[in-house]
Amino acid sequence: MLNAGWLETFATLCETGHFTRAAERLNMTQPGVSQQVRKLERQVGQALLTREGKGFLLTPAGEAVFAMARARRAEERRLRETIRADDPGRGAVAVASSGSFAMALQPALWAELRQAPGLSVRLEAAPQSSVLDGVSEGRFDLGVTDHSPGHPRLEAELIGREALCLLLPAGHEGPVRFADLEARGFIAHPDGWLYADELFPENFPDEFRGAEQLRVRAVVNQIGQIPAPVAAGVGYTLLPRSGVEAYPGRDRLTLACLPRPRHRELWLVRRRGRAMPARVERIAELLRATAGRLDP
Repeated sequence: MLNAGWLETFATLCETGHFTRAAERLNMTQPGVSQQVRKLERQVGQALLTREGKGFLLTPAGEAVFAMARARRAEERRLRETIRADDPGRGAVAVASSGSFAMALQPALWAELRQAPGLSVRLEAAPQSSVLDGVSEGRFDLGVTDHSPGHPRLEAELIGREALCLLLPAGHEGPVRFADLEARGFIAHPDGWLYADELFPENFPDEFRGAEQLRVRAVVNQIGQIPAPVAAGVGYTLLPRSGVEAYPGRDRLTLACLPRPRHRELWLVRRRGRAMPARVERIAELLRATAGRLDP
């Protein structure tokens, strides 16, 4: 790499067109300017200027080096401006969370982006392990998980909790019996069996024999479509509240009350010790607000 100090001296010489004026601007001696130009020529391996009386002319190599010096100055100026500005409404932010939380976040996120045309957000729905790996490796600026990671490279903040909901078709009234659920059938999904093992043992201790024993009516893999069969009157399912709140057919669902409700925590995860730009802090605040809205 070319010496940055010698490049600056050469660029100043080119701009002033005179060794004495260059030395005055740089607070150097004229021999010092000449010495740095010669060192830069040795580093480049070619002559950068030819003397003509008290002046000089740039060689083709000198013109190329002068252009590069000006380009480097411009890059450094842009860098300083970017660092000083740290605009919360400009730049890119990458966020990962569960699919249900991503759905709940989207309405507020789109509103935020409308207010900040220079801000861009990559929102990715991912399993918990992928969220943690992505934040740890720097692929995501922020992540939302249902537990504190306990990872040496990550720090986590508890930002809320959300209820684990039993969804039935609209119109259901009265207490929920396990036999009625079995008669309806389970609308299963990748996390559904885990939710069943969390919610059902305490509420149906005598009848529930494990999630693998549930009668399954259908399996749906897309988070946004999981409530659809239930809204259409088919079966029941289990989802965190975030997955229910964002569903457009919410009025065709009943959130059944169980005597022993269960809740899942929401943790905001980031790289430990990393100073976050203002744009990332802005989105972090949006994640906190979304989690707070879900907290019963």
